[in-house]
Amino acid sequence: MGSSFRPLPPRPGGPTGPVRTADRYFELKSEIHKKLLGVLNLEKVTSLPKDRVRAEIGRVVEKLLEDERVPMTTAETNKMVEEVLDEVLGLGPLEPLLKEPSISDILVNSYNRVYIERGGKLSLSPVRFKDNAHLMHIIEKIVSQVGRRIDEAQPIVDARLLDGSRVNAIIPPLALDGPSLSIRRFGRHVITSDEMVGYKTITPMMLRFLAACVQAKTTILISGGTGSGKTTTLNAMSRFIPEDERIITIEDTAELQLQQRHVVKFETRPQSVSKSGGVNQRQLLRTALRMRPDRIIVGECRGAEALDMLQAMNTGVEGSMTTIHANNPKDAFSRLEAMILMADLQIPNRVIVQQLASAIKLVVQVTRLSDGTRKIISISEVVGVSDERVDTRDIFMFERTGVSDAGKVQGKFRWTGYTPKIMEKLQIYGIKMPPGLFDEVVEVNS
Repeated sequence: MGSSFRPLPPRPGGPTGPVRTADRYFELKSEIHKKLLGVLNLEKVTSLPKDRVRAEIGRVVEKLLEDERVPMTTAETNKMVEEVLDEVLGLGPLEPLLKEPSISDILVNSYNRVYIERGGKLSLSPVRFKDNAHLMHIIEKIVSQVGRRIDEAQPIVDARLLDGSRVNAIIPPLALDGPSLSIRRFGRHVITSDEMVGYKTITPMMLRFLAACVQAKTTILISGGTGSGKTTTLNAMSRFIPEDERIITIEDTAELQLQQRHVVKFETRPQSVSKSGGVNQRQLLRTALRMRPDRIIVGECRGAEALDMLQAMNTGVEGSMTTIHANNPKDAFSRLEAMILMADLQIPNRVIVQQLASAIKLVVQVTRLSDGTRKIISISEVVGVSDERVDTRDIFMFERTGVSDAGKVQGKFRWTGYTPKIMEKLQIYGIKMPPGLFDEVVEVNS
């Protein structure tokens, strides 16, 4: 690699012994990593092809291992090379997990306890860091890549990796047991609506109904818990927005992957240590309204921006969509009401409720079940106000009937018997629905 490496100084006898504990392995890898940084020209190394870097680092690691007089098999040496390469060019112990597309969440509780989620199920991973300092180094590496900082003055950071995965880190003094990190994976593959049908997240007729509602500019609220699939559902539903419409997305951390060509993406910015320079969703919403949007999609409603979103929905920006953390439609509207009150504009509750009922027409409830599968368990229509609360009627629902011997949730998707008023709007838009729309019953037994 020429000038990328400087000659290694000779090292007299090092530690020997055929038995190496995990701690000794970490010490050895850390020692080699430090020496490697001493002989690498990182600026030149990072600009070279990874295969070439791998080969050169492999030769240097082998020389360092030889100097350390540590007996290693070829497989052990290759493993050491990979791990050192991950430390130099990647995110250390996290790299193997980030390379596995089946992993949807990486949860680092502490340096020696790393959990992963596959197929909706959490399990303890064999991955570990050397100590808290090692974990802290990787967190700093992540946040520095997106121009952020993390320290005692700013101990919480929300960021994202280059592949779009969302990262949240918290360190002492707020984290009592040392630094903690979570990574929500967002793969390059966007799950399509057809795949959702294949996974039995939704039935073909329910999907057909939602597609028609999106095309008819129906304002939709997607409700669900953490990891239930709200963003995935929002992405899938956004595919039915006509190509000629101008869409503006607003998010705290960019997660949406809309497929249309006419999309403008906004992302909030946190305040600096000096409490200045921050831009929140409410400010972005106001900006979006001045940019002639046909639809506004807010990744998640979290605070006072709900008021601006509500006003936008009621003043011409029909067909907008957003998500919210809630266990059912009733809780979703209660949360929205509380968020609007955060704006502190002394708006009477009855006015807020009437505005909510007027703006939002459908609520799609998404849930992650006990077996890890995600399902749209209800599609509800807003029918008005009753007892100063937004009144909804379920159109479709998933009715759970039990659990199989393999632990899989059993049940069936079915129509509730309620014919939604929105069918009249679909007719006005010239959207014809199949005659058997409400006759479909889909059993889920595995």
